[in-house]
Amino acid sequence: EVQLAESGGGLVQPGGSLRLSCAASGFTFSSYAMSWVRQAPGKGLEWVSAITNSGFSTSYAHSVEGRATISRDNAKNTLYLQMNSLKPEDTAVYYCTKYPYDYWGQGTQVTVSS
Repeated sequence: EVQLAESGGGLVQPGGSLRLSCAASGFTFSSYAMSWVRQAPGKGLEWVSAITNSGFSTSYAHSVEGRATISRDNAKNTLYLQMNSLKPEDTAVYYCTKYPYDYWGQGTQVTVSS
């Protein structure tokens, strides 16, 4: 059974940082590209970032480029998202998802507020 479990969310002040993690199991993690997707209160899903199965190639939404870093540890079956210089508009539930977006975690809440 495929399982994705996000962690690392929380309440952070504007300008702060968080590192989100996604523990994967039930599939060959190193064979699949992975993505982070977020949903702000009252809004639709927004793709945030993606990484290839090897980790050699990454991509980012314009809204987070320069402030976010996606990475993965295939030995630990874990995906990460480092978010810096957080803004109130980054407040959302963050989900990790396996390509082709067929499995999703339960999400982790990130709230950016003073």
